[in-house]
Amino acid sequence: MDWTIPEDISTFLDDMDAFIDQEIIPIQEEYPELFDHRREYTRTDVARGGVPTAQWREVMAEARRRSDRAGFYRYGLPKELGGRDGSNLAMALIRERLTLRGPGLHAELAHEASTVGNVPIALALSEYGTPEQKEQYLEGVINGEGEIAFGLTEPNHGSDATWMETTAHRDGDDWIITGAKRFNSLVDVSVANMVFARTSGRPGKADGITAFLIPMDVPGHDIQYYHWTMEMPTDHGEVHLDKVRVPHSTILGEEGKGLAPMQVFVHENRVRQAASGVGATQFCIDRSVKYAEERVLFGKFLRDYQGIQWQLVELQTENEFIRNTVYKVAAQMDQMSRKEHEQYLSGVIAMCNYKANQLVCNAADRAMQIHGGSGFSRHQPFESIYRHHRRYRLTEGSDEVQMRRIANRMFDFKKQPQPRT
Repeated sequence: MDWTIPEDISTFLDDMDAFIDQEIIPIQEEYPELFDHRREYTRTDVARGGVPTAQWREVMAEARRRSDRAGFYRYGLPKELGGRDGSNLAMALIRERLTLRGPGLHAELAHEASTVGNVPIALALSEYGTPEQKEQYLEGVINGEGEIAFGLTEPNHGSDATWMETTAHRDGDDWIITGAKRFNSLVDVSVANMVFARTSGRPGKADGITAFLIPMDVPGHDIQYYHWTMEMPTDHGEVHLDKVRVPHSTILGEEGKGLAPMQVFVHENRVRQAASGVGATQFCIDRSVKYAEERVLFGKFLRDYQGIQWQLVELQTENEFIRNTVYKVAAQMDQMSRKEHEQYLSGVIAMCNYKANQLVCNAADRAMQIHGGSGFSRHQPFESIYRHHRRYRLTEGSDEVQMRRIANRMFDFKKQPQPRT
């Protein structure tokens, strides 16, 4: 069967490339220190705990404004939010194309700064927010002028989020929230923090967890410090909540059903993440092939050594298999509802995410090795690619969580009786 990219998506990709060349690359050229070997240092505000500098935030904001004005940024959002209802297949192809270009302002995914935005909080607000919450927050989340931070992970709980220790109890018309959040992203620039807390139910159960939209300046809501990570600058705050009082109207969605808004975008994000890995892997392969065709070693081109050929052949073969699976799964998602994604596709979505995230790390490592000493330097992009995509093997569900999902589909643990003891 012949399969080609749908014509409308292909046209969009070409238009996006032209826009990046005309509008985004000139911004990079204006601020070379933010994109060359100095990038990690010039983007990081050490005096403010390692968060992005005001200059770096403004450069990303300008790129977003230009993308939004040109009609690219909201492509994946629903039409009622100014988007084009971009399909999962289209968004996978877009993410692959963006990372295929290599690191740059067109796809600074560490900050979700991208020519075509990935705005999951907006989807959660749109589907679960009250009219008042939408009026207050929604447009600001989309255009970047009113970000909402995301506080799920805790000091003692990451993948086991349903065991969270942050709690909230009712006090008249208000809620009192006590606990802590770790890697609380975007708290340095947000107007509110989406905080998940247990309001009822037993540890380990999803029921009983509630999502609150807490204004950043409410008393008792304090950013203690920022975690410096493998990839800098950081926006991963350590947030303490000391008897934070908020009204009932800050609840997003239903009381006790707070994980539902988060599930709106989980599967979409995992496939888009996998597609980003496919594009970045291909970038590493292509750059390595080019280098091997130019570099002379012991009187022969590097490409003539089978030890080099086979490394790149293995990567290319794996990437082709993963690429085709990502396309297939994204297309299947477009034919199903979100509830059906969980029922029929969660295992293969996990496969895409798990394998693509591992492969891009391997590809960046191999590219470093093939480029020798220069590959290890920050004058080449490979160490940056490695550091960014290594993070994806922890976020959106770790490798182990993805493998557990796959196993759950294979063994159907929910139906199988447990052995007697």
